[in-house]
Amino acid sequence: MESINEFLSFNLINFRDHSLSVFELILVVLIFVITKLLLWMVKKAIDKKAKSVNLDEGSSFALFQLIKYIVWIVSFVLILDTVGIQPSLILAGSAALLVGIGLGLQQTFNDILSGIILLYEKSVKVGDILDIDGEVVIIQKIGIRTSKGMSRRDISILIPNSLITTNKVINWSHQAKKTIFSFDVGVAYGSDVKLVVKILEQSAKEHKDVLKASLIQARLINFGSSSLDFRILFCSEQIFRIEKVKSDIRMIICEKFEENGITIPFPQVDLHLKHE
Repeated sequence: MESINEFLSFNLINFRDHSLSVFELILVVLIFVITKLLLWMVKKAIDKKAKSVNLDEGSSFALFQLIKYIVWIVSFVLILDTVGIQPSLILAGSAALLVGIGLGLQQTFNDILSGIILLYEKSVKVGDILDIDGEVVIIQKIGIRTSKGMSRRDISILIPNSLITTNKVINWSHQAKKTIFSFDVGVAYGSDVKLVVKILEQSAKEHKDVLKASLIQARLINFGSSSLDFRILFCSEQIFRIEKVKSDIRMIICEKFEENGITIPFPQVDLHLKHE
């Protein structure tokens, strides 16, 4: 028994007034293992609860992230206390250094605070489709400083959290599952307007990702300088891949225009020469 006590009290590291014994090292490892085990149990409990109450993936992820950060902070404080280091002394002794670091890392702290806001408010969740400065991305992960998203070109994008909380962001996932989309088409003057409307609506209906029971409508919206301008409106649930859907519908329209002798004009300018 005495030999065990001697082994546990043996100092591995000595630094000024501080030392690290075998017993303290075992406690540090134990705190770390218990923290990992606790987080694993919390994750399992949240996943189980999410299935029973139909909690979406984004909400359960946000809840777990908040709990994880709190648990690790508490664990870190316990580890410092175990090795004989008071967190308050560290903060007091490095106050001037922290002020300097704070001034240099204002944007980082802003991103971290924004990350906490996102996780707490759940205004943006994993799986949401966002339009940020004209770039449409699907959120794959929300971190404490940055969020990870995938663009329509399958490019992984790291987004500072402050960009989401301080800028104007469109969250396509916060509205109804189906969304109205549109694009414009110009045809030559003299074309059969009713036939053009019919072709545009039929072209949209033929696409498998367009909801047939919802709005499908073509409108004459303007008399352009070189063309009659139409707009086709349709509903789809393919929010993230909608540009591919629009491209497919445009190709169907081109085929039908060619079959019916309808042309899409080039821009035209009339030049009048005055002879004196």
